[in-house]
Amino acid sequence: MPASSMILRCWTLRGKQKNTRVGNASNRLSYPTHSGIQKQKTEEDIAFMSMLELGELIRTKQITSLELVQIFLKRLKRYNPVLKSVITYTDELAYKQAKEADELLAKGVYLGPLHGIPYGLKDIIAVPGYRTTWGSGIFKDQVLNIEAWVYKRLKSAGAVLVAKLVSGSLAYDDIWFGGRTRNPWNIDEFSTGSSAGPAACTSAGMVPFAIGSETAGSITYPAARCGVTALRPTFGMVGRTGVMSIAESLDKLGPFCRSAADCTVVLDTIRGKDPDDLSSRYITLDDPFSVDIKRLTVGYTDDAEMEVVNVLKSKGVNMVPFQLNYTVDSVQGILNFTMDVEMLAHFDEWQRTRQDDLYEAQDQWPAELHRARLIPAVDYVQAQRARQKLIQEVKKSFTVDAFIAISRPPSEGTRRRTTITTGIYAYPNHDHIALALAMAYQSVTDHHKQRPPIDNLGPGDMKLE
Repeated sequence: MPASSMILRCWTLRGKQKNTRVGNASNRLSYPTHSGIQKQKTEEDIAFMSMLELGELIRTKQITSLELVQIFLKRLKRYNPVLKSVITYTDELAYKQAKEADELLAKGVYLGPLHGIPYGLKDIIAVPGYRTTWGSGIFKDQVLNIEAWVYKRLKSAGAVLVAKLVSGSLAYDDIWFGGRTRNPWNIDEFSTGSSAGPAACTSAGMVPFAIGSETAGSITYPAARCGVTALRPTFGMVGRTGVMSIAESLDKLGPFCRSAADCTVVLDTIRGKDPDDLSSRYITLDDPFSVDIKRLTVGYTDDAEMEVVNVLKSKGVNMVPFQLNYTVDSVQGILNFTMDVEMLAHFDEWQRTRQDDLYEAQDQWPAELHRARLIPAVDYVQAQRARQKLIQEVKKSFTVDAFIAISRPPSEGTRRRTTITTGIYAYPNHDHIALALAMAYQSVTDHHKQRPPIDNLGPGDMKLE
């Protein structure tokens, strides 16, 4: 069976948002139960259970958090020499947090479906006492003794951090100071980036879920390449305190998981108002598990994956041909102008002092930022005006509840598998619609349950020890 990647996005270039309110995300969703789930016999089978299934095993005391930490740390250390997807193992912290999770459960305190579940963080997210390298050799010894807001949210839910995972250097592509992260489905391919580690590790069953980030494709590209389900949420839904920024008006954090249901649980945990992130808001998340998809009208573009279209149609969704219509030219140019200028504002001194000469890939950020320095202020302002016009035109032409389009990363082809690669795009603040549609598709297909052939490397590939 082919693998699949399901890329869920709330469409926005950051305009004025609606249906928002400030406050703490105190009202959480009710998640489906997995009663009757039994512990699998092998560690391999356990590693590829969904996060919700693992949560039920912990809740029913069929397995401990400590046991899960041991399983996933073992897998991380076994496959990382091939995939190059981990920067730092957080063994000491993981065992401490797992012990606390098990002790709480023994006292009758259950924090929810993430209680005792191991996970990984992209290494642009700060955790006290551990390196936050941003994927660059220039910062490989950097320790930021602050707790990122997203880490705090996961810790309060009882999740257990087992590793800091690869970010492409300064959140660009999949090249970092330790090499280049590979795709578990095809070891001859690289993962793309910049959330290379979260995508590869989730795909290979090295973590049940991971947190990545996106400014312009850093969640969607590696998720598509590595065949996992990922969510790029509405801008401002997840706080960014303690996270390296490229562009404040574009940066977003989101989960990499095995399924859309798991993505829902993680998003529900990490959303909310971050008091130290001025762009962060409390955004109501309607329940994706209770959406009546038969009442939705969903568009599909000319390049949409028709299997997805046909499955949703068979589930009762009103599927209609669709195209986004707008007159703004050079959308990619607007994005590049915005991203590069905002990035340069963060790394101005770094470039002026020629530290970029030591950067891992000279044709990436060093070249981009040198060009950004030459952008006249008037051109930048004009680009932002065009950006606002684009936002309004996209809103006007977004006449469906969501739409389906292909979401493929740059690829030279793959010899190990084909992929069902789909992007589901919903309106800002309607993350629940994208999640509900993905869950509907995954409820009658098993592409997302397939496992990469990481233990069956072909002739000429690197060998596992």
